[in-house]
Amino acid sequence: MRYGILAGITWALETVILGAALAMTPFVSSEQAIFLAPFVSTFLHDACSAVWAGFYNGLRRNMYDVWKALQTKSGKFVVLAAIIGGPVGMTGYVLAVNYMGASVGAVASAIFPAIGAVLAYFFLKEKMQWYRWILLVATLLGVYGLSWSPDLAMSNFFFGVIGALMCAFGWGIEAVILARCLQDPEVKDEYALQIRQTTSALVYGIVILPTLRGWGFTIHLFTGDTGWLLVMIAFAALFATISYLFYYRAIAEIGASKAMALNVSYSAWAIVFTVLIFRDKSILTPVTTGCSIIVIICGILAAADFKELFRKE
Repeated sequence: MRYGILAGITWALETVILGAALAMTPFVSSEQAIFLAPFVSTFLHDACSAVWAGFYNGLRRNMYDVWKALQTKSGKFVVLAAIIGGPVGMTGYVLAVNYMGASVGAVASAIFPAIGAVLAYFFLKEKMQWYRWILLVATLLGVYGLSWSPDLAMSNFFFGVIGALMCAFGWGIEAVILARCLQDPEVKDEYALQIRQTTSALVYGIVILPTLRGWGFTIHLFTGDTGWLLVMIAFAALFATISYLFYYRAIAEIGASKAMALNVSYSAWAIVFTVLIFRDKSILTPVTTGCSIIVIICGILAAADFKELFRKE
């Protein structure tokens, strides 16, 4: 369970940093930049994450094992999960963060555990005790409470909701596929992460950016005066890589539904880090404070099997 909690905390850090990067001048300088920002930033994010994962696996001398894992049936399904969770899920997530802000975007996209839990119940036969369903619903109500505030400024609520739904379905389906793949002893969590991020970056670079004619804008980010933008995206990708390592380990150890219930706590942690890092206290209201506590506590309890916790040795 600690892996799932740490995954949520590190993903919240990624969210806050990425949200700040999306608000920088290069991504808001023109209508084209605003349109391309979610796609270009996601490509750079996942490409950097693939590099960070490559450093990790290279230091551990895992790259040959990653190649072997890719050739297995489970490895090929990891590629499928990568396409669903990356180009679909991650693009939706960045859309939500871009149009609704880091705190609200993180919260809105955090409904994916409900979708994943239902899919895990039917396809993986993961048992969900009645009290875990109630706690999961309480967590999602807390998420809804976090996203509701008349004082929060959102640039485009409609596109933000579309992004949140893309994210929820993409990540929920991805987690269920990965849970089955990680049962294969040849596909360890760090191998799956390398395959996932590399696949996502390649799909963006080869398919999505050329289709949207976004390569010119992407190259301009490397040649123009973009300040700390690329550094911030790389830094966000580092925390994303760490978060994925914890998240995949949690999926392998305790299953998809429990891991997602723990990981969803990132929506509350994102608010905490927004206040601590950027001194933005505008979102710190009695409602958001109470809902943050509900999300974190109920999310943890929704992942717990009380019978196992209190089972006598």
